[in-house]
Amino acid sequence: MDIYAAVEGSTAAIGYGLAAIGPGIGVGLVFSAYIQSTARQPESSRMTLPYVWIGFAVIEALALLGIAFGFIWQGNL
Repeated sequence: MDIYAAVEGSTAAIGYGLAAIGPGIGVGLVFSAYIQSTARQPESSRMTLPYVWIGFAVIEALALLGIAFGFIWQGNL
């Protein structure tokens, strides 16, 4: 029982950290794809840049939703 009492704190921080892993990987994939496409065809960089920012914004919005739902399910909001 003593071990359980030591772990009984807020484990929501683990969930927040896990919620940040997915968007971090997603943002890396979006920008790496943009860099690769620009390296292959430099003249299309201006045409594909808006799609990069839209993808970045969607991924970050999903990250914020994940953190917000963590607060809601924990009962702090």
